[in-house]
Amino acid sequence: MSSQSYTGDVEVGGPAQTHATPGLTITKLAVSEMANNVYLLTCTATGEALLVDAAAEPAALLALIGDADVRTVVTTHGHWDHHRALPEVVQATGADTVAHPADAADLPVPVTRPVEHGDTVAVGDQVLEVVHLRGHTPGSIALVWRGPDGAGTHVFTGDSLFPGGVGNTQQDATRFASLVDDVEHRLFDVLPDDTWVHPGHGKDTTLGAERPHLPEWRARGW
Repeated sequence: MSSQSYTGDVEVGGPAQTHATPGLTITKLAVSEMANNVYLLTCTATGEALLVDAAAEPAALLALIGDADVRTVVTTHGHWDHHRALPEVVQATGADTVAHPADAADLPVPVTRPVEHGDTVAVGDQVLEVVHLRGHTPGSIALVWRGPDGAGTHVFTGDSLFPGGVGNTQQDATRFASLVDDVEHRLFDVLPDDTWVHPGHGKDTTLGAERPHLPEWRARGW
């Protein structure tokens, strides 16, 4: 599906959707009984590619990758449903594995490049900024891409931000406060309202659509 009809609403077993923007092509696929979103990011200038969350169904992910030059696989956090296909994808592509050190021990393969808040990850000539969002897991990260003119800003949030709220913190008030604070201060306070949010499950949204609801999220505690 081309960017002209991109909605960000993909279904398990259904086709991927592709959003072609200046600088980066974003392809989204849903896999597994947990309906995980997987994102293939391809630099339009160099053809180099990066995969966000090798969640499950390695055959489907390798078909998605095809002959793309995947150099890097970023795992947004250590929960099992986000990295079950990581061994097969890494073996097939030889890609570097990127994750935050606090979640690295939960992954099924070694993390070859640990990243911290403020680090960057390249995909071809494009740059993704690492944002540490503490709460869903200790090492959850998001990736921010500030595209060239016409591309906008995009953030790949894993399970830290969805349409309608932040990620699950198991009713732990301390973890919830940490996550909602980080999401507010590290995403909403620094990125524009038209920032496209690409979550780890479900539909896409924008920061502008979610911003008015931040007080509601804080009041309800989840």
